Amino acid sequence: MSNIPETGRTSRITIRLVAIQILVFSLLLTLGGRLWYLQIRNGDEYEKEAAGNHVQQVVQPAARGAILDARGVPIADNETRLVVSASRTELMKMKDDGKAVLNRLAEVLDVSYKAIAEKVRICDAETPQPCWNGSPYQPIPITDEATTQQALQIRERAEDFPGITAEPTAVRRYPAPYKAGTSQVLGYLSPVTDEEVEKAQDTKSPLLRSDQVGRSGLERTYDTALRGSAGVTRYEVDKLGRVIGEADNDESVAGASLVTSIDSRVQAITEKQLDQAMKAARKEVDKITGRPYEADSGAAVVMESRTGRIVAMASNPKYDPNAWVGGIDGKEYAKLTGKDSNFPLLNRAIQGQAAPGSIFKVVSSAGAVNAGYPFNGNYNCSSAYTMGGQTYKNFESSGHGPISLGRALEVSCNTVFYALGHQEWRKDGGLNPKKNEPNEYLYKAARSFGLGEVTGIDLPDEVSGRVPDREWKQNYWQANKDSWCKQGKGKSDDYVTKLARENCVEGMNLRAGDSIIYAIGQGDTLVTPIQMASIYSSIANGGTIYKPSVGKAIISADGKEVEEIEPEKSGKAPATAKTLRQMDKALQGVTKTGTAAWRFTDWPHDEIPIRAKTGTAEVQGKQTTSWLATYTDDYTVIMTISQAGTGSGASGPAVRNLYNALYGVEDGKINKKKALLPEPQKDLPKVGENGDVKAQRTKDSMVESWRDAGFTP
Repeated sequence: MSNIPETGRTSRITIRLVAIQILVFSLLLTLGGRLWYLQIRNGDEYEKEAAGNHVQQVVQPAARGAILDARGVPIADNETRLVVSASRTELMKMKDDGKAVLNRLAEVLDVSYKAIAEKVRICDAETPQPCWNGSPYQPIPITDEATTQQALQIRERAEDFPGITAEPTAVRRYPAPYKAGTSQVLGYLSPVTDEEVEKAQDTKSPLLRSDQVGRSGLERTYDTALRGSAGVTRYEVDKLGRVIGEADNDESVAGASLVTSIDSRVQAITEKQLDQAMKAARKEVDKITGRPYEADSGAAVVMESRTGRIVAMASNPKYDPNAWVGGIDGKEYAKLTGKDSNFPLLNRAIQGQAAPGSIFKVVSSAGAVNAGYPFNGNYNCSSAYTMGGQTYKNFESSGHGPISLGRALEVSCNTVFYALGHQEWRKDGGLNPKKNEPNEYLYKAARSFGLGEVTGIDLPDEVSGRVPDREWKQNYWQANKDSWCKQGKGKSDDYVTKLARENCVEGMNLRAGDSIIYAIGQGDTLVTPIQMASIYSSIANGGTIYKPSVGKAIISADGKEVEEIEPEKSGKAPATAKTLRQMDKALQGVTKTGTAAWRFTDWPHDEIPIRAKTGTAEVQGKQTTSWLATYTDDYTVIMTISQAGTGSGASGPAVRNLYNALYGVEDGKINKKKALLPEPQKDLPKVGENGDVKAQRTKDSMVESWRDAGFTP
């Protein structure tokens, strides 16, 4: 009888079946675990990767909003150009990092390979400009001035130019109406960086890698409003990259337009007159050095006296903001930033600091009255003021005898203010100030007028200037005493070493000489043109200090939303209404019988009262700085030129020509038909039904005649 079981299975077969079952269960368990890992534990991560592999994004940049002058004339807008761009990502995939492609591109564009290679390299700590400071994953513009023929060559020979595109693109344009550059006020754009994209992710205004952002001027201050929102279309694609459908679409929203208080006509005249004044100054000889004046830089501000709005702001040397459009080349960048450039990117109206000279005397006058000195009292205007062994001379060593503070402003008598500065220093305790806080009336007047702080104008990178009071002296000594003491240990007895020794021991003290020359706007005092415009406009309007502003309104792309930017008060002048009236009368005397009278002899004073204060500031190691501060009931005009001589001599003709153009003054009479802006522009430009702003134009010939006006009033 057989020993085989009825099932026909042997023990060997049973073992094999069990082994197979274990193997199958193990495989199923492994597969299940893997599925759990992929779908549950890391499901979200792989889902995102899968979506990224099958969805492609196409970005439609938003049209950047225009910047308009007060009459609606564009001073920054957009135009369509043929832009040639390179994908650095694609170039880096090539064996030679795209060198052959860029060489062929250089031949087509008729530029050097070096110029293109510099544009596509990434900026870092070791790479000098020019370089690409935007995201390395977005197309890098090579040129925005490609011809149609060049663009066709690139597109038709696509196999020779992988990673290179040539297509119409909207780019920024700065049209300079009436030849008004307005460069430092407008600013410029450059590509967004990866850091900026990441930082803006969770804000109300996120950035895309294709965006350009404002880097200075109005382009930077109002960047969020001007930029709008880029559109993104997402396409579903298969593994071969073929479009199989549209996932979703976020439409782009065009940026808003910014209406400014700038009047392009007045801006053009201001720029031209400043430039002509500097050229004329270079033809004059400095009596002290015997050399022609260098007149190396200057600034001018035209401000509405009652609102603080800026009608014109010029800074020289200037530059063309169009140089930044499409990426700046190495030669142009060096021209703008090199050591011999004289730094045209600086807006000297808000970033240029200098001693104010005699235009500061209105500040000292207000402080003196607050200290108890009567405005109409008698003050000795001698030819010189002596303190100890030091003699401080009057301008050209002339004296006028006993005069009032008002007359001291008219004839710009230094010795009256020397004495006031010295007397107040002694009242405050001199080198050993009183236990209680010193009054420092003259210094406090400066701070109350807003000096030593930024005005808050809606332009970036404004500087604060300096009020050298006791607190500043102490802080300055703390910061510099170590270097002074080290330098003073030298065996030399030259002036610099002696001064270092003195500062090491006594540099924290406010000396008598410091306060004496402070009273006439000299010494360590530093101001900016915009600060002085704020001060003089406050005297003009009865005591209100306004925060200067350039932006006037933001208008949405469709024209349905208009956000007006109202003038903002920032303080009150440190003077009573009576004192302000007295100073106003004295400053009017400056243009009739005082230091600026020779520039306004035939001005229609009865119809348009004009006030002024001249200033000639001394600068260590340089020629004197020319200052002229003026105002009417409508406008405040400040002009300063570095190393150019006297206030009325260098700046006077240009400022007079500005007023001639504003009010239409010819041969001492008002010609209303030729007045460019006899009163400030109050209304905003009209907006059309489709959101376009209607610009008011003026005949170029009329602006040209004033812009190129001669120097004889």
